[in-house]
Amino acid sequence: MRVEQIHEILNDTTGEILGKTDVINEDLSNIVDIGKEIFNTDNVDNYVKKLVNRIGKTVFVNRKYKGSVPSVFMDSWEFGSVLQKVSAELPEASENESWKLEDGTEYKTDIFYQPEISAKFYNSKVTFEINMSFTEKQIKESFNSASEMNGFLSMLTTAIDNSMTIKINNLIMKTINNMTGETLHDDIETRSVNLASGFDNSDKNLTLETALTNSDFIRHASHKINVFKDRLANISTLFNVGNKERFTPSDKLHLVILSEFASASDVYLNSDVHHNEMTKISGYETVPYWQGSGETYSLDETSKINVKTTSGNTVEQDGIIAVMFDSEAVGVANTDNRVTTNYNPKAEFYTNYYKFDASYFNDLNENFVVFYIDFDEPDVEE
Repeated sequence: MRVEQIHEILNDTTGEILGKTDVINEDLSNIVDIGKEIFNTDNVDNYVKKLVNRIGKTVFVNRKYKGSVPSVFMDSWEFGSVLQKVSAELPEASENESWKLEDGTEYKTDIFYQPEISAKFYNSKVTFEINMSFTEKQIKESFNSASEMNGFLSMLTTAIDNSMTIKINNLIMKTINNMTGETLHDDIETRSVNLASGFDNSDKNLTLETALTNSDFIRHASHKINVFKDRLANISTLFNVGNKERFTPSDKLHLVILSEFASASDVYLNSDVHHNEMTKISGYETVPYWQGSGETYSLDETSKINVKTTSGNTVEQDGIIAVMFDSEAVGVANTDNRVTTNYNPKAEFYTNYYKFDASYFNDLNENFVVFYIDFDEPDVEE
């Protein structure tokens, strides 16, 4: 199994989260797994280098169609490393010969019809650890009581937990950003949706910043986002990069919106529309930024990604307002959060090693739609 050490990129990108740097180019190709159609025998263990990795979990794409970060699916398993995802293609219709019977005609029944099955294998993991040493004897002289010293040690543990939370949340956003980059690079208007398309901006001269203070545009953008909920609920090949027959019912749909747009929608639509329930967006999560806040929290930074995707494509795009996706399009799987300890009797201190492993994956065969604002792009109505 390929396991990537990612402590360096996490340390670099923590600055984006904390507002110490502008949004920088991030290489996500070693973080997010987009699966392989062929599973090679070079997937061996990291101990004796001879044991072939076993499939730890198999997911079957088996969802009945009934018609018309952010929280992402998480699952873990004890043995095996490979996530196998199996799907079946829709069979074609054939002629019903029951209604064209002819005298003396033979009707064959012993034909074998093989189902068309495809499988993807995900077998990569990223890992990092946070190390911290603790002493008791050496610091007792600095405190007045055991409870006071324990308060100090508790403070250190909290700092570790906070650092771990920042880094794990950062990885979840990177997983979403990689899928966003893959979708934008595919550049198909049914899944890379410019919210400025179809809006008459000739007499308004709106920009990305001013668009979020214009109630007419917010209504237009909210309408475009809302209609995709029903579109994704109907089976189609238009909303995933792999062009597979997929549908996403409401209980499997994730909608993540940039908080600045969500706030603008609440403020300007509530103050301008009496029956705002007809125009507002519902059922969504918000994020303050996709990749980082920049140094000023400006909209052109919070709405921006600048990534090298797992497929090797460099994508830089600002104005991203929302993403809508199937729960199986973006995932964090097989998480393992643990602590190991070593005591040094000579120097009388102990060190805790806070370790974290997880598999982050994108399935390009599942529905994922990106909504962005670009008034400079040629206006093409849907």
